Amino acid sequence: MFEKLMKWMQANNVLPRISDTERQALEAGDVWIDGEFFSGHPDFKRMLDSRYGHLSAEEQAFMDGPVNELLSRADCNAIALSRRVPDDILEFMAAEGFFGLIIPKAYGGKQFSTLARSAIMAKVTPHSGILSAYVVIPNTLGAAELLVEYGTDEQKEHYLPRLARGEYLPCFGLTEPTAGSDAASITADAEAFRDDAGDVSLRLNFAKRYITLGPVANLISLACRLRDPDNLLGKGEAPGITVVLIHAGTPGLKQGDRHEPIGEAFPNGPLIGENVVVSADNILGGRAQAGGGWRMLMESLAGGRMVSLPATAVGGMRTVAAATGAYSMVRQQFGLAIGRMEGVATPIGRLNALAYLGEAARVLGCTAVDDGIDPPVVSGVMKAYTTELARECATDAMDVFSGAGVMQGPNNIIGRGYCSAPVAITVEGANIMTRTLMVFGQGAIRCHPHALNVVHAVENDDSAAFSKGMRGWIGHFFANMGRTLGHGLTRGAFVRVPDVDKHTRRYYKKLGWAASRFALLTDLALFFVGGKLKMRGNLTGRYADALAWMLMGFATLKRFEAEGRQPADRILVDYAMRLSLARVQAAFEGIYENFDGPLGKMLRWVALPMLRVNRLARLPDDRLAVACAGVSQRMDEQSQRLNADIFMPQNTESGVGRLFEAFRRVSAASPLVERIKAAQKQGRLPDGDPDALAAAARDAGILDTDEADQVAAARTARLAAIDVDVFSEAEFFARAVDTAEAARREAA
Repeated sequence: MFEKLMKWMQANNVLPRISDTERQALEAGDVWIDGEFFSGHPDFKRMLDSRYGHLSAEEQAFMDGPVNELLSRADCNAIALSRRVPDDILEFMAAEGFFGLIIPKAYGGKQFSTLARSAIMAKVTPHSGILSAYVVIPNTLGAAELLVEYGTDEQKEHYLPRLARGEYLPCFGLTEPTAGSDAASITADAEAFRDDAGDVSLRLNFAKRYITLGPVANLISLACRLRDPDNLLGKGEAPGITVVLIHAGTPGLKQGDRHEPIGEAFPNGPLIGENVVVSADNILGGRAQAGGGWRMLMESLAGGRMVSLPATAVGGMRTVAAATGAYSMVRQQFGLAIGRMEGVATPIGRLNALAYLGEAARVLGCTAVDDGIDPPVVSGVMKAYTTELARECATDAMDVFSGAGVMQGPNNIIGRGYCSAPVAITVEGANIMTRTLMVFGQGAIRCHPHALNVVHAVENDDSAAFSKGMRGWIGHFFANMGRTLGHGLTRGAFVRVPDVDKHTRRYYKKLGWAASRFALLTDLALFFVGGKLKMRGNLTGRYADALAWMLMGFATLKRFEAEGRQPADRILVDYAMRLSLARVQAAFEGIYENFDGPLGKMLRWVALPMLRVNRLARLPDDRLAVACAGVSQRMDEQSQRLNADIFMPQNTESGVGRLFEAFRRVSAASPLVERIKAAQKQGRLPDGDPDALAAAARDAGILDTDEADQVAAARTARLAAIDVDVFSEAEFFARAVDTAEAARREAA
């Protein structure tokens, strides 16, 4: 029976076909907690036993010392206007080891953990996106990571110390006009030939674009498709994708032209090569790695998706949440802080909860990588969903800051980040592609307990393996059908939950309930959509949404447990979990609505009404949102703990430093202002802004002299913090001229 079924599946393309490059991608990396959700029966005890990391003493000292000093030295507004990082800042970064965070100490690097590199990027990026590029690329997408893993001894000895010292500034040449998210379609050509000296060389022709640090780098890791017509390298006539090291100044290489990224113009531009000749020894990893580039690309991109982009996104989310809460208490309208208005408090509450959730996912994911786990599906989720959440948070913050976020200048602390948000959405696999193709497309085969074995059996025409795989799959299907029915009737009452905080037990039960339904729906997609899944991006995107929000929800719960079940954080957990489960619910409804054929009709007529009645969760209510807003509207132990490792400038003349100085003063003066308000109600003081009546309150004996001075100083700081930049006509046009001149000088 199973043999006939296998033949039928082969003939009818029931399961998705897997190309050679897709197979390598599937085989790269590890299945992690994503596999628990695909199983339909997550083992929460085992998941909670996974480590939730923290920085070492050395790493924390670097965050508190060199990172803070770098950001204090680097004038983010001057960098944005000039579009360049000053030489003295780059020299400081080189001296302090910023270019060698990933490089082993034996080669002069810092050898920091993945979590530490992520934390540094998260701290630097909100200050300056341009500066951030010089930290992110050398420590994720530069040559260092691949050299550590694949480089020959000679390559390591030569390149790694120079990369650590900043003598080599790297970039990664991957994207082309016709090869973006589909990295396998690169056309950059490298042909092996025997040169005049009788050695094997490579002749390269390529046109790359969107290359961060491309205009300023002096060491390029170039992804190309290697041909070897005479089999000089012993890997056949077409070894395939290969990574080649090219030095700036090599004849035929053109670099220096610029793209102009939206928001902040970080160094980014094309790389053009016409008959660029390098030794075959320039293959990263040596000649033995000819054709080994695809795995390198998958691992490098997976690292970027887990490390740099989530770090920059979450760092932005956390900074924006803290700043927006502070601004809402400094800015007043109608006689009270705008943060006390429910309509304003609601997006602030969402910001705080998402910042908590995002940081939880960042730390958990980076800890897994530090523990030797390379989960490409979770990395895809992290990249796509944290960057999208960062864009949502930027929009919420802009709504609260309003005019102060729109008018540009040194005092605008969110405008550039808001404008730059689309950058992270597009790079290292555009989110729309990551969501609709990569997350579920890879996860459904790789993370499923049985699917990959069955696919291999069908491809290899192995009836014995197919029979074994199908028996396991059928048992898995019916077990999840039973679990889904049972959990639906009992609302997850019988989901096994380990010893966790009593307040959060219900969320584990709902996640277990959701996982059983997700696993069942995955089987239905594989059975009834099968080989057409690649073309059903809207459907697979909804599966990706369900998986992503289950993962984000679990990360939130893991953080709460790992940080000692902080009672004050429960409201953030409640908001994050209700939002996560509601979005899982919405994904399930979308799946049911859009399944084709008779099965789709049955799901819409039977399952969908039940699903909507028996919801996993509803969206957070207004009271919870307002309560969450208070987290960033106070200066207390909780806000200090949650804002750890966010850069707080000591300079109080403009920008973030000025805002938080005003927030500190306004918070400290708040009890005194309340006394003035009480006196106003009693008729002892006239109407008006209470903090404008400090002198009158002193004269009336309501405040003493020191208290009146404190209220007056808080008002002065408050008004300065909400002020926006004003330029004379000459200054306004001079800024434009200065920017144009800086761009001209940089191009020259």
